[in-house]
Amino acid sequence: MIRKIVFHKRYFIDFYLKQPKKVQDKIEYVFELIKQVERVPEKFLKHLSGTEGIYEIRIEYQSNIFRIFCFFDRNRLVVLLNALQKKSQKTPKKEIKLAKKLKKEYLNLKKSKR
Repeated sequence: MIRKIVFHKRYFIDFYLKQPKKVQDKIEYVFELIKQVERVPEKFLKHLSGTEGIYEIRIEYQSNIFRIFCFFDRNRLVVLLNALQKKSQKTPKKEIKLAKKLKKEYLNLKKSKR
């Protein structure tokens, strides 16, 4: 395994549990890819421009598009933040703002544990 995936808070878990089994299976497939493949294709993992290290895990199932926001902690740890089902071309700014806030929270928590 090249990378490990962890969750910060329950945003992603709550989203995941609401999805149909086929969507959950697709999400798990993409997670395995991220854990196992050295260079993950941009089709599945892409840096969000204008953010400091926030990425989106990209999942498509049938005609549905899902995004899971994450960041890397020490290159080998992928921290999942919030997630959404895209309804339009643009990713909602409030979701990106939430991802940035959650990343900052995670890093502050980690710093305070030292």
